[in-house]
Amino acid sequence: MASPNKPGSKQETAPHSDPPSAITHAERVVYPDCGVTKGDVARYYEAAAARMAPHLETRLVSLVRAPENIEAELFYQRHPIKGATDGVIPVETNGETYIALRGAEGLRTAAQFGALEIHGWMARYDRIETPDRMVFDLDPAEDVGFSEVRSAALAVRDRLQAMGLRSFPMITGGKGVHVTLPLDRALTWSDTEIFAAGFAQSLAHEEPQRFVATMSKKLRQGRIFVDWLRNARAATAILPWSLRARRGAPVATPLTWESLAAMESANAFTLKTALDAPDAWPDFFSTPQTIAAEALAAMRRVKPDRAFS
Repeated sequence: MASPNKPGSKQETAPHSDPPSAITHAERVVYPDCGVTKGDVARYYEAAAARMAPHLETRLVSLVRAPENIEAELFYQRHPIKGATDGVIPVETNGETYIALRGAEGLRTAAQFGALEIHGWMARYDRIETPDRMVFDLDPAEDVGFSEVRSAALAVRDRLQAMGLRSFPMITGGKGVHVTLPLDRALTWSDTEIFAAGFAQSLAHEEPQRFVATMSKKLRQGRIFVDWLRNARAATAILPWSLRARRGAPVATPLTWESLAAMESANAFTLKTALDAPDAWPDFFSTPQTIAAEALAAMRRVKPDRAFS
C-alpha cells in the first residue's frame, strides 16, 4: 500500500506558506533552437498549473530533467531529488520511494530543478492498486504521416465507443496521439493491462497493414505501434499540458475529437501557444466508467502474436 512519508504532517496537508524563492539561472537557454529559457519554462508551468493540477493530484510522476539544455544530457527522475521539497511529496510503495507534485508549488520546484517533461502513473497513490485512467499511445513509424495517425485515433475511439467506453484525444508534442480513458478505479492493474494488451493485439490482428502491437522496429515500418505498455504498474505517460524536451518547446495538448480532425501535426502547440487553446477535457474527471466484464473477457481471449510473446 502506498502512503506519503509522514502522513498527516503539516507538510503533507497544507500548502507551503513561505513566498516562492527565485528561479536560479532563469536566463539559461534550455531550448537552443528557439531561445526558450529556464525562466520561460517556470513561467509556463505557473500559467498551466490550474489546468495541470487535477491530473497531478495524488499521482506519482516521473520527470525528464535537462540540467543544461535539451541538446545535452536528459534523464528520467522517478525518485526524490535532494533539496527539492516545496510541493514535492515523497510516496513509498512496494519498498521504493517515488514522488508526486502538489499543484503550482510542485511545478515550480520541478522547473527549478530543470524538469521539462512530467509523466504520470495510471493510478493515484491514495488507491495505488486501482488505475483511474488508461492510455493508448499511437506511435507512428518514421514513414507514417500524421493524417494516418489522426485517422487511426478516430478508429480507436470508435472501437472503444462500441464497447461503451468514452475516450479523449491528446496530441503528444512528438509524433503521435494519446487516446485516454478515464476509469472509475473499479479494476486492478491486471485487469487494465490485460484489456490494453488484448485491445492492441486485436487491432493488429484485424488491420495488420495499419497497426502493430509490438515494439519491434522491423515490424513497425509503415505502421502505427499501439503502445499499450504504458498501462503496466509503474509505467507512465506524458501528462496533459506538459512540455516536451524537443525542438520548438512543444506541449502535450488535450483536444476534442472535432479539433483533432483539424490538426496537421502532433506538435502543433508550443510553450507560447498551448494555453491559448481552451481546456478541451472539462468533463474528463466527471466521466465515471469501467470496462464491462464481457469486454474484459473478450480481450483475455485474444491470442498474442509470436513477436509479442
